[in-house]
Amino acid sequence: MSISGLAAWIASPQGRYIIDWEAACIDEAVGDIFGFNALQIGLPQQDFLRANRIPLRCRIGEGEPVSLRCDPAALPIATQSVDLVILPHVLEFADDPHQILREVERVLIPEGQLIVVGFNPLSLWGLRKQARRGGGFPWNGSYLSPGRLKDWLKLLGFEVDRGQYGCYAPPCEQQKWLQRWRFTESAGRRWWKFSGAVYLMRAVKRVNGMRLITPAWRRKPLRAKALRPVTQKEGHSD
Repeated sequence: MSISGLAAWIASPQGRYIIDWEAACIDEAVGDIFGFNALQIGLPQQDFLRANRIPLRCRIGEGEPVSLRCDPAALPIATQSVDLVILPHVLEFADDPHQILREVERVLIPEGQLIVVGFNPLSLWGLRKQARRGGGFPWNGSYLSPGRLKDWLKLLGFEVDRGQYGCYAPPCEQQKWLQRWRFTESAGRRWWKFSGAVYLMRAVKRVNGMRLITPAWRRKPLRAKALRPVTQKEGHSD
């Protein structure tokens, strides 16, 4: 995964602008999700499970702090054992995002929930990435459009909601300029909703009910048993 410069970016004004919006949205999304096991895969520097009440919460990643260090494309997690998975900025920086989604689908229980956070290529930030190819985080990823991600999830059997978009200010590096562009937040939500710098997509793993279909066995007619007449004893009169 191409996450060079991640820690420095999170600590920057630009990084805090994005992370603060994501944390607030995720807090609201996970507050009513219950179960026994929850996973956060990626961005371990930020606790996106803090508002969730699931007792066993695990952060997975390559840096610190993590509860489990592993490859997201090969999770050492039992099949159908997790109730909630959060993927913050993992897919667009992964070598094989399809495999990560397949692993997430495998470990989620039926009706388990998945929350994906990603950079929107159809935004000012996406245009900045195209104009500034290469470099450190977050410009070194392959941004996935919400429509493309939704198609991938549907192929895996997920039911996907419409998603949320946020952070409409240009990718300024200084706090004062981000503050001056704050007026774009309300205007963006009203007029150009789908052009936010980041999006949050929520999906539920659906498993269709199964019905066992047996062969149409040919029923053999039962052979009627022959009826034997019962010999009646004739009464003898004196």
